[in-house]
Amino acid sequence: MTASRHLALLTALLLLCTGVRAQNVTRPSAFLPHALGETFTPHYMLVDYYQLVAEESPRVLLEQYGTTNEDRPLLLAYVSTPENLARLEQIRENNLRRAGLLEGATDPALDDIAIVWLSYSVHGNEAAGSEASMGVLYDLADPDNAQTGEWLQNVVVLMDPSENPDGYNRYTNWFRQQQSRIVNADMATREHQEPWPGGRVNHYMFDLNRDWAWQTQVESRQRLVKYHQWMPHIHADVHEQGYTSPYYFAPAAAPFHEYITNWQAGFQTEIGQNHARYFDQNGWLYFTRERFDLLYPSYGDTYPTFNGAIGMTYEQGGGSRGGRAIALPTGDTLTLYDRVAHHRATSLSTVEIAAREADRLTTEFATYFANTTRNPQGQYKTYVISGSNSPGKLRALTELLDRNGIQYSRGLGGKGEKGLRLYDYGSGEETQGGVQAGDLIISAYQPRAVLTQVLFDPSAVVEDSVTYDITAWSLPAAYGLQTYASTDRLDLETEPYELPAYADPLAEVDISTAYAFALPWEGMNTARYLAELLRAGIQVRTSTDAFTFGERKFPAGTLVVNRGDNRVTEGFADKLRRITRNHEANVSVLETGFSTNVGGDLGGSNFELVTAPKVATVSGEGVYNNEFGQVWYYFEQELEYPVSVFHREDMSGIFEGDYDVLVLAEGRYNFTDSELESLTDWVRGGGKLISLGAANGSLAGQEGFGLKDKEPADTLSEAAKQEKLLLPYAGQERRFIAGYIPGAIIDVELDETHPLSFGIGPRYASLKTSDDAYAYLEDGWNVGRIRAGTQVQGFVGNEAYGKIQETLNFGIEPMGRGEVVYLVDNPLFRAFWEEGKFLFANALFQVQ
Repeated sequence: MTASRHLALLTALLLLCTGVRAQNVTRPSAFLPHALGETFTPHYMLVDYYQLVAEESPRVLLEQYGTTNEDRPLLLAYVSTPENLARLEQIRENNLRRAGLLEGATDPALDDIAIVWLSYSVHGNEAAGSEASMGVLYDLADPDNAQTGEWLQNVVVLMDPSENPDGYNRYTNWFRQQQSRIVNADMATREHQEPWPGGRVNHYMFDLNRDWAWQTQVESRQRLVKYHQWMPHIHADVHEQGYTSPYYFAPAAAPFHEYITNWQAGFQTEIGQNHARYFDQNGWLYFTRERFDLLYPSYGDTYPTFNGAIGMTYEQGGGSRGGRAIALPTGDTLTLYDRVAHHRATSLSTVEIAAREADRLTTEFATYFANTTRNPQGQYKTYVISGSNSPGKLRALTELLDRNGIQYSRGLGGKGEKGLRLYDYGSGEETQGGVQAGDLIISAYQPRAVLTQVLFDPSAVVEDSVTYDITAWSLPAAYGLQTYASTDRLDLETEPYELPAYADPLAEVDISTAYAFALPWEGMNTARYLAELLRAGIQVRTSTDAFTFGERKFPAGTLVVNRGDNRVTEGFADKLRRITRNHEANVSVLETGFSTNVGGDLGGSNFELVTAPKVATVSGEGVYNNEFGQVWYYFEQELEYPVSVFHREDMSGIFEGDYDVLVLAEGRYNFTDSELESLTDWVRGGGKLISLGAANGSLAGQEGFGLKDKEPADTLSEAAKQEKLLLPYAGQERRFIAGYIPGAIIDVELDETHPLSFGIGPRYASLKTSDDAYAYLEDGWNVGRIRAGTQVQGFVGNEAYGKIQETLNFGIEPMGRGEVVYLVDNPLFRAFWEEGKFLFANALFQVQ
């Protein structure tokens, strides 16, 4: 059902029900079995309260916009006057027309209606937000509340009571099971000590507040569909922080992304000043312009900001440590009642100022899109993604562009395509080039110009390097795409972009007579194809070198399915045909095993059988929850390949079983001597250990492992060392960042002849999120290395930059009949680094 039809249905139901709705709205404390703020509410009861208010109040419509992995509903409440709700679809469409996102004439009568979106508890164990949302809903929905009724005359409020229902449910259920009958404010007691993995994360243990732009998770994808349908003028994301911290609200801290406008920054200050009035009256402590910056584009404040809104984070002290009450260093006690009251105040204050300044908000919103469409402010105006990139990678990119509402087209060639000065993302330098027919063209002259430039620019300008998240994320690097950028608006002939229609190469083929089937190893699409072939029991080989059949050249890593290998594979022809069609794989049919080149014969030693790996991984205390989730999600959702998850304390079950591969997600494992002995024995017996990111620190320097920390260079004179000891206290944070890498793109040199590099080539753009530095392996393959003077995008402290040069980034150490794969930078980070996911597939399947 389309958005228009769905909202029309909601509106029709409202009109039918308005006449029979009760005028009294039930207070949260009258509905819940506890007073609001007394303890935490189960998720199902939160949902029930929203449904009740929607039935009782003529000011509320309720929509389920999606479902979580654990089948909990994702809700959106629309709150306004009955008159506005009756024309809700017209208000929505008028707003999109004013932004240039929908064709048609605008309606001046609807121009000054502000749209405010309030999102609660994206981190499930920051549960005071969802609790407060019930009080906010009541205040806005109560027909007897004249003040909020006045605000709603020219405001539509959208409320998401729980952005992360699975995490919220995990935390609140655990807390209700652990809480004492008498409130206990002692932080050391069990109800203040949430166990692993905690409710912050969703089902797959992803931080949904880092997923707005990438939309890897079902909650994000479904929410962003609604967000793009509405494009609110204000978005507030309601969080919690450490329990000793006063309340934080806008304006935000530096660094601000350079594309944030003066209007957006200035209105944040006005909102903060409005909040401050209420906090001052009550004597509530608060702070602004510290800690929470506006740089990384995938937060619940920055993503709306890059979509023209006033995007903000609200942070209340508390979180999972807060419980129902917790003792403060001042001798006071912070209660859940306090936390709910503070969030309730800022939420209502946000609606109040939106009502008061609705005309300015809506006018500036329309101006923002008009300006960015006509005159995008960034350096680069046109992005050219080469049509020679693999179809699978291009499809993955266009899917992300579609989810973000970014417009693109296909170049036809013709005028303006030759002799251009272009920035080459691969070399990091300007080059002379052109645009070819079939290239994917993205112009910054479009409504979502700012979001486009933020995601595609080679590097963000970081005005203040004290930031708590990654500082580089350029999509061409993340997707491993040959890309160019122009500072000019290129005058090109284009057409709507569509990948060529799939023509099933096996449709007319008699599989029983063909000799073999070959598919170049090009991206995650081929990795998924291989995964399903192996699950179906089909025997597959991979080429260790390039080979040629007739005019067709196949690169190293090409998958080859020989009919002769599959004589006993049940249903071979049907399975191969079905899987090839499902993945739209452009396999080549080979009628002979005799190659054009020496060493290319399909029965030769250059074709190794891919054994279907039986994979295990470890979860629990010591394993980073986000990073474990990245491994779990990769296998279940990216590859759709089975992985067995063992508790950390049950690792012996892996060594005693028949597992071929063990993946160590990032973490601090603190292996005992006996565990290390069992682990090395398992590897020597033929196992493959893949170690990600921080997990390598648990192996480095240990007996049996060749991984060693890089010895730091001692370049300071004795006098300089003494001066360093006498540096003042002031400026310590600035000095700390000299050795800090919050997240930057580092150019990594690859040995392209090694299977770990197949399908990627001689260079890899690695997202580095730490200054971990390891020496080159003395006995093994240093496949990925960071060389001296390496190219960097984003912020890297000068000391950290020196430390990581000439270090191992990806390596393979043979150990008996097995091997250890060291991936120093985690290629599965947040599941959005597409080329990293492909590199991991090499570690899993190609490295034999």
